[in-house]
Amino acid sequence: MALLLRNLQRAVPVRRAPLRRRLQLLRAALGVQRFDLAVVCVDNRTIRRINGVYRARDAPTDVLSFPFHENIKAGELPQPDTPDDYNLGDIFLGVEYIFQQCKGDEDYFDVLTVTATHGLCHLLGFTHSTEAEWQKMFQKEKEVLEELSRLTGTRLQPLSRGLF
Repeated sequence: MALLLRNLQRAVPVRRAPLRRRLQLLRAALGVQRFDLAVVCVDNRTIRRINGVYRARDAPTDVLSFPFHENIKAGELPQPDTPDDYNLGDIFLGVEYIFQQCKGDEDYFDVLTVTATHGLCHLLGFTHSTEAEWQKMFQKEKEVLEELSRLTGTRLQPLSRGLF
């Protein structure tokens, strides 16, 4: 199904074609390539506003996920009733924030990919509010990123590494 990738900011360059390829590989690794997905790249001002409205946090962040299907258990795929239900949801990537958080030798494009993976896991019911939930999410991110690394020749690590 469709992958919508929009860049609504000008603060940081986004290489859309390579990001699209990686997102397609991520969807395949997660077994959700039949579902629609929207990924929107935004600047600090926009992600801060969205974060304030939906999470009551007046600060920019790296990723916000808005799942189409509610109450999915981590590790289970949505069970659509109609063709219109083949939708995972929307991911907003705070690309300016992500770029600013990159440390010396980190590749911004790799960190962007890892952050998108984290957002995708949230769309599939994974959370990290408790250590047990984090453990489950970390394992899924690690598994998916290992597969992506094998396919792309990179060495990607989960975003939630060391959270607990």
